[in-house]
Amino acid sequence: MCYSVAARTMISEPLLHRMKILVVDDDRLTVTLLEKLLLRHGYNRVVGITNSRAALETCSAFDPDLVLLDLIMPEMDGYAILEGLRADVSERFLPIVVLTADLSEEARARALEAGATDFLVKPVSETDALLRIRNLLEARRLNVLLRNQRAALEEAVRDRTAELRAKIAELESANRRLQGLSALSGV
Repeated sequence: MCYSVAARTMISEPLLHRMKILVVDDDRLTVTLLEKLLLRHGYNRVVGITNSRAALETCSAFDPDLVLLDLIMPEMDGYAILEGLRADVSERFLPIVVLTADLSEEARARALEAGATDFLVKPVSETDALLRIRNLLEARRLNVLLRNQRAALEEAVRDRTAELRAKIAELESANRRLQGLSALSGV
């Protein structure tokens, strides 16, 4: 069975293509190849960096919907970046795809423990990369929609609760007035 990258998606491709992708790898060639691949397939909000020390700051400023992250880098490795990204509790679901040539069980376990969402093995297969990116962007988009809907519902409940409290206070006040009138008239 052959899977097409252009297969039908749950969310329209134009919506996915507007989502932001950050590529972090110390190898300029890998970053350039991934940027070109993504741009060629319609993803037009892609930022690639080779300075691992700038990854957390860039992530904070760029606010990506997905991160493609090399594990083995000088100065600050992918594990430290993963831990830094996951320490930021303001972001509930940020897919992070680890790029690695290290297929060892220890590397996979350590990356998953640090917060990796998925893996791509170097050299990266275009088809695998595009399918995983699309799937994770769909999941991210649905997560954001769900979070927004939950926030809207919570606000609606707060507003309705305030309205009901005001109405209860109004009814209690009217009830006290009626009781006072009843007491005055001797009923």
